[in-house]
Amino acid sequence: MDGKLVSQAVKDRLKQQTEVRISEGKKIPHLAAILIGNNGASETYISSKVKSCSEIGFKSTLIRLSESISELQLLNKLTELNEDFDVDGILVQLPLPKHISEQKVIETIYPSKDVDGFHPESVGRMVQGLPTFYPATPYGILLLLEHYKVETKGKHVVVIGRSNIVGRPISIMLSKNEYPGNATVTVCHSHTSHLNEICLQADIIIAALGKPEFLKADMVKQGAVVVDVGITRVEDQRKKSGFSIKGDVDFQDVSDKCSFITPVPGGVGPMTIAALMMNTFKACAAKDSI
Repeated sequence: MDGKLVSQAVKDRLKQQTEVRISEGKKIPHLAAILIGNNGASETYISSKVKSCSEIGFKSTLIRLSESISELQLLNKLTELNEDFDVDGILVQLPLPKHISEQKVIETIYPSKDVDGFHPESVGRMVQGLPTFYPATPYGILLLLEHYKVETKGKHVVVIGRSNIVGRPISIMLSKNEYPGNATVTVCHSHTSHLNEICLQADIIIAALGKPEFLKADMVKQGAVVVDVGITRVEDQRKKSGFSIKGDVDFQDVSDKCSFITPVPGGVGPMTIAALMMNTFKACAAKDSI
């Protein structure tokens, strides 16, 4: 499953919809992104998001803040963005410095601008099947499954990992009563017994645990669909950069057994950004009646 291809298709569709909005004199979607410090991976992620906004025709504002910024200063900045009608979506690039509470930051962003889908209100509405913003990575996975017409109804999905960013939300989203959904979902984690046997029963495996090349061929049944959410920098002296990017799946070992599999990089990563753009567009469109 080619995340780059599907992500581009989503962005092309959003570009057309944005051009229609412009022609009708409606508001242009505007994403405000906050980057704290100069973490290399965060720089890469945030630049991809800003670039995607530009490609689609969205407005974007990148706010760079010092790693020494106080928690109160950051929360005040978020309050300012909350009150700015022109800003439709707000995201704060994670991870945050240790002295800043991630939960406080998430809860400060208005749910109506929570395009990352992390606010407790967004999560609660997702659990109850109400309209809301889905977390970007699980939403991206749904868009990918939908594009490739992967059947989920009645299928056994095994999710490895229970983070609030991927594992928990994707398990809820794939059990909802619509497509992609209606699956029977098993969530596995560090205390799960007989993981190999459970994975061998899976029609779809979603690996989101952050351990490079953890999923091996002897854990996957023939014809399974495998979605690799992991992305870890592994030291590699053969590379000019000094590192390779590895997923949670041993791609070479597993791919021959799969009906579909996502690569790393180029799989779920681009879809996360596409989903974020979808959420930003929805946040803007929701203001049309205001």
